[in-house]
Amino acid sequence: MGSGSKHIVLVHGACLGGWSWFKVATPLRAAGYRVDTPDLAASGVDPRPLREVPTFRDYTAPLLDLLAALPDGDRVVLVGHSLGGVNVALAAEMFPDKVAAAVFLCAFMPDCAAPPSHVLEKFVEGKWLDWMDTELKPQDDEGKLPTSMMFGPKILREKFFQLCSPEDVTLASSLMRVSSMFIEDLVVQQPFTKEGYGSVRRVYVVCSEDYAMVEGFQRWMVENNPVEEVKEIAADHLVMLSRPKELVQCLTDIADKYA
Repeated sequence: MGSGSKHIVLVHGACLGGWSWFKVATPLRAAGYRVDTPDLAASGVDPRPLREVPTFRDYTAPLLDLLAALPDGDRVVLVGHSLGGVNVALAAEMFPDKVAAAVFLCAFMPDCAAPPSHVLEKFVEGKWLDWMDTELKPQDDEGKLPTSMMFGPKILREKFFQLCSPEDVTLASSLMRVSSMFIEDLVVQQPFTKEGYGSVRRVYVVCSEDYAMVEGFQRWMVENNPVEEVKEIAADHLVMLSRPKELVQCLTDIADKYA
């Protein structure tokens, strides 16, 4: 199989959108891969406001729809960045036969033992991140909707984008939208299954200069739920903006091996 028949789906993180992959999608397409960069619900140019996206499954719907529409026999390499790892895990749980590999790029990676919220709760409770000027606030008085989240300029500069160009920081800051970690919804979900998500081959890509999700936490998730392969890029959390060449090479290697 040449790269032309290989399909890579790039799944963005919280507050970001499909736009965050522009430096990676372009060279991958030029090399002959099929690349999709869906906007999750209430993200990127998706028209819904966050309050119309009460559950994590609603948030993941554009990715699930994309996989549901694939012809039988088609398989994709799913790449999740940051919170996008949980979207990838849910997609792999629902469509294991359509996923050639699930790639976690400095991403939350659930296991099959605990509810999908477990890695998020560990991250928050373990104080792995100083949230600085992040705004976390309730969306409604009744507490029916998940807590909203928006990163402030200080945390973005110091923890997320510290290796990115000032231009990239300016652009990304202007495109970011209020999002959520959906912990309130994920905590009541059943663990993913061995037959679903657990049956899909997984690769973890550690970003060693990541100050948002530090390397120690990334490696804890891999120890907690071992993968086929661990790769490493010396990059910050926004690796697709700061180190696109290295990431393209890494994803090309993965697609050629697993797809």
